[in-house]
Amino acid sequence: MASVPSLASTVQQRLAEGLSAALPEAGSADPLLRRSDRADFQANGILALAKQLKGNPRELATKVVESIPANDVLQEIEVSGPGFLNITVSDRAIIDTLAARAADERLGVPFNPSAGTTVIDYAQPNVAKEMHVGHLRSAVIGAAMVEILEFTGEQVVRRHHIGDWGTQFGMLIQYLIEHPHELDHKAEGADKEVSGEEAMSNLNRLYKASRALFDSDEEFKTRARARVVQLQAGDEETLTLWQRFVDESKIYFYSVFEKLDMDIRDPDIVGESGYNDMLQETCRLLEESGVAVRSEGALCVFFDDVKGPDGNPTPLIVQKSDGGFGYAATDLSAIRDRVQNLKASSLLYVVDARQSLHFKMVFETARRAGWLNDEVKAVQLAFGTVLGKDGKPFKTREGETVRLVDLLDEAIERASAVVREKAQDLSEEEIAERGAQVGIGAVKYADLSTSAARDYKFDLDQMVSLNGDTSVYLQYAYARIQSILRKAGDARPAAHPELELAASERALGLHLDSFGELVHETAAEYAPHKLAAYLYQLASLYTTFYSECPVLKADTPEQVENRLFLCDLTARTLHQGMALLGIRTPERL
Repeated sequence: MASVPSLASTVQQRLAEGLSAALPEAGSADPLLRRSDRADFQANGILALAKQLKGNPRELATKVVESIPANDVLQEIEVSGPGFLNITVSDRAIIDTLAARAADERLGVPFNPSAGTTVIDYAQPNVAKEMHVGHLRSAVIGAAMVEILEFTGEQVVRRHHIGDWGTQFGMLIQYLIEHPHELDHKAEGADKEVSGEEAMSNLNRLYKASRALFDSDEEFKTRARARVVQLQAGDEETLTLWQRFVDESKIYFYSVFEKLDMDIRDPDIVGESGYNDMLQETCRLLEESGVAVRSEGALCVFFDDVKGPDGNPTPLIVQKSDGGFGYAATDLSAIRDRVQNLKASSLLYVVDARQSLHFKMVFETARRAGWLNDEVKAVQLAFGTVLGKDGKPFKTREGETVRLVDLLDEAIERASAVVREKAQDLSEEEIAERGAQVGIGAVKYADLSTSAARDYKFDLDQMVSLNGDTSVYLQYAYARIQSILRKAGDARPAAHPELELAASERALGLHLDSFGELVHETAAEYAPHKLAAYLYQLASLYTTFYSECPVLKADTPEQVENRLFLCDLTARTLHQGMALLGIRTPERL
């Protein structure tokens, strides 16, 4: 189905036609339409136009209003103040437009199949290391952007740039060679699938033991460093053991991502090692083109606006003086791969704001090399830090980084208690299922409802609250509507454009109508917090409507059907919007 034009776009078009008819010399002037608390919409464009035409704005505004023919969309246009237009649309136009949205399974959200290809780099854990609270935001924000961009028509390629290469693997592999049974699982579990916790427990134990030996035994340290060279040279035995670490880590990663209710697929995991074969050529291309130069033996890219505390230029080091490659070489090779092989038109990096300078330098280097240009853009969706209730970086009482799995388990536990308290006729199994959906939803929503660039406080008490801007509030609004629809008996949702609407019905209807434009704005700006804010306002407007307008006990059968129609479209919009954020909406709570 073709996308459904919103009332705002219809009003905009009528005003633009009125402007052209009344003031042909104005050309295609923009009426500058926006939502207003004085009417349904306000248009401010005539003020600037009057200045340009050296006319009286109120007179021009009156002329424009007189040139708009009577129609069934615009109920009233009032000239206000120095030349604003306050516009009220008809009740019929609201319900007609919503009926068109309701008839579309996409709720009228436009789909553009030729939008382009975006590669999203997100959810980047490190092999042989536990995921902690710092890994949360990249995963949650990135997964939401995948859903939002795909829904609007973008071809999305997911990439999980895991940390699976580097000097620490020499230490781990050498230790495993000398202690070959350290990664073996218990005999009684030979036929049983290894759990994520067990996989991580083995890796943790091995990491601590190898680190202790590396720090205390100089001969082992020498052997470990030699093992790094063999790994980089592609020695078969070394690579086989390295692969064991990667596979063991993936068991653990998948268990955490499953708890986060996220779909991470094996082909999408292309870690640092995936670009090893490209590193030499990347350096050669940069050096031959003059983008990078040798400085004290290292291959560097310099920038006029990047200087250290001493005032000297701080370069991006692509290759170290000892021949080793830094993160920049891998990141630049990844850009080459994503642009040339994956045919990306946009590269989106969901990465901690503290790496902003690194990515600014990498993107500028890629532009100088011609890998990024007017047709291919790269953007860092930089995110802030997760803070504790005290406003400081989130740590355990012992001052250690919080394990992500512990944090998720606690969220599920808290949410299950809330569900149990409110549960009506739910079995223990259902309470556990809803508890997971509510708890994980609460964690995701707290993250996504904050602008990515800002830090936010991780406060579980607030997150699982039934009141305020929380996912639980939205989930309960959805469940309440489902309850009403179940109790409706033979009455069915049906649009009745002939009915007069109450103020809270109008407010709810106008907000529902802006869903399509809001989703596109969220996608274009990489701003999932805008969608979260829209959904919270939708649930709030529905709560007001529900308290002021009896649904099943409305005055006439037609009014019952029309209010059920508003309930049903609100539920569908909540369900779709929450799904784009990666949050479940249980039918009963």
